[in-house]
Amino acid sequence: MTELVSSLAKAVGQLADPAVLRVLAKSLLVTLVLFVISGAVLGMAIYQALIGFGVAFSAELSGFLGIVAMLLGMWFWFRVVALAVLQFFADEIVLAVEQRHYPEACDTVRALPFREDLGNSLRGMGRAILFNLLAAPLAIILLFTGIGPAVLFVLVNAVLLGRELTDMAWLRLREPGKAGTPVGGFDRFALGGAIAALMLVPFANLLAPVIGAAAGTHVTHRAMNRGHNA
Repeated sequence: MTELVSSLAKAVGQLADPAVLRVLAKSLLVTLVLFVISGAVLGMAIYQALIGFGVAFSAELSGFLGIVAMLLGMWFWFRVVALAVLQFFADEIVLAVEQRHYPEACDTVRALPFREDLGNSLRGMGRAILFNLLAAPLAIILLFTGIGPAVLFVLVNAVLLGRELTDMAWLRLREPGKAGTPVGGFDRFALGGAIAALMLVPFANLLAPVIGAAAGTHVTHRAMNRGHNA
């Protein structure tokens, strides 16, 4: 747990790094553009449906409903899309962390081919959507507890994020022929839980994916070092 706290602290401390800021800006921009495009498409679909039913003020109503749907989508699915987008820039995060904290290992990072990057992003997004949809009925049941849905959210996404965030580093650092990640299940779960909890905090959730990717790089490097010293 001490190593996790140290990894998170180092990740937060590197947020002012120009390389990390560039990745943060690019990932947020692409994420927001995707949400705006999806909101516009949804608004047009709603408009066509309202026109078909002969509803008055169809243009105004469809625009309003499209914006509401986009905002709700950002609340529920921001983490999914943001992490998928960040996957394309993860090699820059890994390299920035290595250059500052592990200069002796800078030559180990490899940029993933576009097809592999896309496949990893889509698989990660698919897992996140599937597990969150499966958890949704239980979250609804737990609404009466007040805190129940938030706890469920953290637990489900602790598993998902722990894997995604450490894989971002591991896939770029692993030696040819190496399959399984050196990061233990508890370390992945603890990292994922910390970032999932951070994603519940307004404004901090915008930084959470980048903090998680940087912390995941530290966790992965330390696990690799333990393996080499074993």
